[in-house]
Amino acid sequence: MSHSHLSFAFGVLGNIASFVCFLAPLPTFYRVCKKKSTEGFQSIPYVAALFSAMLWIFYAYVKTGETLLITINAFGCVIETIYLAVFITYCPKKARMSTLRMIVLLNFGGFCTIVLLTHLLAKGEEARVKLLGWICVVFATSVFAAPLSIIRVVIRTKSVEFLPFPLSLLLLISAIMWLLYGISLKDIYVTLPNVVGLTFGVIQIGLYAMYRNNKPIKDQKLPEHKGDIVESENVIAPTGNGEKQEEEVKPQGGDIEIGEKKEENNKQDQQQSVENKKLDQVAHDQTELNKNNINKNNNKTEERVSCEV
Repeated sequence: MSHSHLSFAFGVLGNIASFVCFLAPLPTFYRVCKKKSTEGFQSIPYVAALFSAMLWIFYAYVKTGETLLITINAFGCVIETIYLAVFITYCPKKARMSTLRMIVLLNFGGFCTIVLLTHLLAKGEEARVKLLGWICVVFATSVFAAPLSIIRVVIRTKSVEFLPFPLSLLLLISAIMWLLYGISLKDIYVTLPNVVGLTFGVIQIGLYAMYRNNKPIKDQKLPEHKGDIVESENVIAPTGNGEKQEEEVKPQGGDIEIGEKKEENNKQDQQQSVENKKLDQVAHDQTELNKNNINKNNNKTEERVSCEV
């Protein structure tokens, strides 16, 4: 097999892997359409993916002869545009305005600025390819570094619940194929970002192998993105003695209930004693009043007797 045929084969395999990766969010957006709600998902990964695809198409156009890069990234532009259209349709008003602002600033303003700078600052095809290539390397590297958030979550929780193995494997295969494609063409701008992608892909697969048998965290959800998960500060690491902790909490709850009942009983006793004191005081006053009446009657009787005498 000749060198050109080998690079073409790597490019085709890279296209297939990237094609599947682009389709990975389909279940998410199917759920969004069905529920007519974005459920807290963010649009940043899709805006960034669209911008990255636009950059690589422009790079392939300037360099010429990069048909495989154009085909897969053209498909990426179409599918990411559909994702964003669905997101904007069903997201809240605040998220809609924020997404539209990002699209205008990054995908239109940023891309047009790069096109102008490429033609104004660089003279000749080689200089333009070099300038545009390094821009693509910087942005693609930052996109590949997105899994840092999910890696941190997996290490902290010791759980692979938020690490989708099929997608991680696909991203790893895609990075390997495009890395080999870049090496075969001696294209450093295609090679460098995929070195980063390969590194993070291997780390994710290693973490999955390490923590795959751990119990998943219950009642914890994170936004679903393509190869990225927004970090949540409220994720709690699972513990092996979770049942014991629940058993220990229950007696404490019982003690609290008993204490509350005792307080209520004490309050009732105090109220009863106050009422009894009031009743005793009323009875005492009534007794004194009766005694006074009896004494008055006796005095009157004595007065009558003395008058009769």
